[in-house]
Amino acid sequence: MTIFTKIINGEIPSYRIAENDKFYAFLDVFPMVPGHVLVVPKIEVDKFYEVPDAYLAEILVFAKPIALAIEKAFPCRRVGSAVIGLEVPHAHLHLVPLQETDDLNFTRGKMTQSAEELKSSQEKILYYL
Repeated sequence: MTIFTKIINGEIPSYRIAENDKFYAFLDVFPMVPGHVLVVPKIEVDKFYEVPDAYLAEILVFAKPIALAIEKAFPCRRVGSAVIGLEVPHAHLHLVPLQETDDLNFTRGKMTQSAEELKSSQEKILYYL
């Protein structure tokens, strides 16, 4: 069982942004920048492009209102999307508010945010959803 499955099941606390029967979206607790959200399918599949077609067809539709809310909550030039998935063997989509291309550079160090900062980011995004 992956850490994302444990988050989806409520075994590990998260800063939930949205959820439906197929997907769960939550804040990355070690974000690239504030407002970084992960969107994961509720089924445990390692590689993004091995996710069943029905999920692939719907993940962007699920992510769209979240990305629009991030853009309003964290004024940015756009919300970038990335599929990397090397750290956790559970397919996931990163939604990251971008001011510059380097904001989506996964080789640089990630941020450490306090619980208060994460809760504030969650509230800002939820306000616009």
